[in-house]
Amino acid sequence: MTDTRSTAGAQRLAATRDDLLRLLGDVDERKVLDILALKPAIDEIERAARRSVGDGDILAEEDRPLTAAASTVLDVLAADDEKEETSPAR
Repeated sequence: MTDTRSTAGAQRLAATRDDLLRLLGDVDERKVLDILALKPAIDEIERAARRSVGDGDILAEEDRPLTAAASTVLDVLAADDEKEETSPAR
């Protein structure tokens, strides 16, 4: 069966687990569940993913603030990174 959704239409649909894994790669299952609970759109996941790797300074991105869902996705993705940076080395 062929997927006939347009790119714009697909971006407005809530992201699925498969979408998350495709866009974010290997993500902790707890993070996947936390993100899915937000019901973000695919484009929100894409924007958060770009920002999480430092690509948020792309000219087109500078003028558009993240949506609340995309911002929360970014927070979820960064949560463990912040803990690791503040944890003392053993």
